[in-house]
Amino acid sequence: MSGGVDSSVAALLTLEQGMDCAGSMMKLFTDDNIAETLTDACGSSPEGGDAREIADKLGIPFYLADFTKEFGEQVIRRFVQSYQNGETPNPCVICNRYLKFDRLFVLAKELGKEYLATGHYARAEADKGSGRMHLKKGKDPAKDQSYVLYSLTQDKLRHTLFPLGGLTKAQVREIAHERGFFNAKKQESQDICFVPNGSYADFIRKNATREIQEGRFVDMDGNDLGKNKGVIHYTVGQRRGLGLSAAAPLYVCSINAKDNTVVVGPNGALYAKTLIARDINLIPVEKLDAPIKAHARIRYKQQEQAATIWQLDEETLRIEFDSPQRAITKGQSAVIYDGDTVIGGGTICEVRK
Repeated sequence: MSGGVDSSVAALLTLEQGMDCAGSMMKLFTDDNIAETLTDACGSSPEGGDAREIADKLGIPFYLADFTKEFGEQVIRRFVQSYQNGETPNPCVICNRYLKFDRLFVLAKELGKEYLATGHYARAEADKGSGRMHLKKGKDPAKDQSYVLYSLTQDKLRHTLFPLGGLTKAQVREIAHERGFFNAKKQESQDICFVPNGSYADFIRKNATREIQEGRFVDMDGNDLGKNKGVIHYTVGQRRGLGLSAAAPLYVCSINAKDNTVVVGPNGALYAKTLIARDINLIPVEKLDAPIKAHARIRYKQQEQAATIWQLDEETLRIEFDSPQRAITKGQSAVIYDGDTVIGGGTICEVRK
């Protein structure tokens, strides 16, 4: 429970199914590093705040789980290292994998609970033929969160409930309003929960494992164009904030953290058809014995695109799109779909043009 309307209604609906419920909020920040700008962020309330109040209203026990150490090691550390390596990570994917659907499961078992119910807009269904669990999109296309859940294993899916999977956001708010929840109209945070004011570079510089040094901009032919502020300040597809003057618009086309160079070029240079993804997880099957035709998404809100997928080894996929895709970015997740069913995904580690 985060204190938001989604997890609050998820708790209500689970309770109304007759289950023996308890609420829990992950405490992700120590008291001395909670900036005022983070007071409504997930895991920022030192005492549970709105989440505890909703649990009290529902009459269920509430537990504040102190995961500050784990969050620092598993999420913040990986986030910072990824940027230092010239990547652009999705911390929500990391948090789901290592905290919400890992460490929180351990707590559930310690409390004697069989399932973890969550306010994500997604669905988990058992396939009658194979007996395997499938992860499916939420019914509300505007709120579907299956993309950030692709790392869920069979065991996790068998013990996860998605009460909101068949609802729209409007329906969830209406349920909250009808039950007198004070957070029925509470707005959602759009920024990364642990980065004040969206200033990624300042946060990374403060938590970096090595000194952030300036580097050079180069064009597609390797010609020097001037000084950059350090690779942590840039992401593939970026146009603004480069500080370069040119006859035509320039975009960040690739980032080389080893020599601290940022390659810039025209918009057309951003397109590529093939990527390699590592640290993969497949859901309906153990492995891909042969190439498959499916659709894939290279960022959270992108519409899926037709592609062919090969499994190269236990940890790696190759995805080749039918049409070139703009700004495929290392560190982001590539997630594969068959209709509304998630086949799996991984972290983009290589882009082949």
